[in-house]
Amino acid sequence: MKTHELKTVAPHFDHVCSGAKRAEIRKNDRGFAVGDVLVLREYDPTTGTYSGRRVEVRITHVLSGFDGLAPGYVALSFESPTMVLG
Repeated sequence: MKTHELKTVAPHFDHVCSGAKRAEIRKNDRGFAVGDVLVLREYDPTTGTYSGRRVEVRITHVLSGFDGLAPGYVALSFESPTMVLG
């Protein structure tokens, strides 16, 4: 099991925190696997800064090699948040 720290922008960050959003499309440059933990940190790309808020979720499914995904990308499904900080 690995822990992956990732940037997430508003409003997507809030949707993850509420449990409404439970999937991400990401470039698979980290070898994501079922059981890994994502630490999603709220990021503002206009200022290049983090808000200090973060949420942890566990990956439950990794979809790859699907015609609807660009090569090298995966769709990650995850549980509702276990911890929201900040």
